[in-house]
Amino acid sequence: MRTSAQPPAFSIGSVDAQRVEDALARIGPKWTAWSAMTLAAQKGRPMRVRDVAARLPFVSEQFVGKRLATMHADGLVTRDDDHRGAPYRLSMLGESLSPVYRTLSDWSHAHLSVGKMPEAARVEDALRRLQLRRSTSVIQVLDAGGPLRFVHIAEEAGLDNGFARQRLLRLQADGLVARTDPRHGAPYVLTDAGQALGAVYASVEHWSSPLAERRTSSAPRPVPAATRANASVPLGADGVRTAAALRRSAAAPNALFSHAPQPQPRVPAAVTALSAPGRAR
Repeated sequence: MRTSAQPPAFSIGSVDAQRVEDALARIGPKWTAWSAMTLAAQKGRPMRVRDVAARLPFVSEQFVGKRLATMHADGLVTRDDDHRGAPYRLSMLGESLSPVYRTLSDWSHAHLSVGKMPEAARVEDALRRLQLRRSTSVIQVLDAGGPLRFVHIAEEAGLDNGFARQRLLRLQADGLVARTDPRHGAPYVLTDAGQALGAVYASVEHWSSPLAERRTSSAPRPVPAATRANASVPLGADGVRTAAALRRSAAAPNALFSHAPQPQPRVPAAVTALSAPGRAR
């Protein structure tokens, strides 16, 4: 079903799915990436909770405080002391997320139709599509042997039928898998976006490796990613209220989003055109 003559630069099947999903559970909760990128824009200067909250659109200070506390427990941010109200800054582990965010952004620009949005929102959207448990396993099964029918995917991924059906419906709605045609029982295949996840998974796995967690000085190794489809994305919003909030949001530092072209495999247009999430069963 694939038209690409060359294999992808990063193999989806070669990554440790459990390690990738554990890492995504750590960095994927909503507003984690936006908070980290807001802190990164300060270039090491600490920020208090209220100052971070002021740069996140429509998020309460209380919620931001809880999110930063979780990030602190996960080692993504640090504080100079533990007294109430002490400011936060990114830890070395948090700073090493730079290539992960860059690769997620590139993948989104190249393969998702999400419109114009701040880079932090784009990264958050990409993480939302990937972080559900066992999604990685389903994508690996389809990458290794697709197109496959529902029962074969469930069997190969070691999932019960009900859980596998839920995952496939969600992955289809998120644009990562498609049916080869709209008939009931038609097999599933990875879309362009699903096939291009090798670089994303490789970046996440590299970040989560014990070596990355022990890193204290050297700069993180960037992972090449897809060419960005739209290099400059202005902050967009519907209505004055949203626009004002987004203008308060800190822009991501350029270091998070430098780009290296990387060709990506594709799925035939006929496959994705015929697939319709609403017809999945």
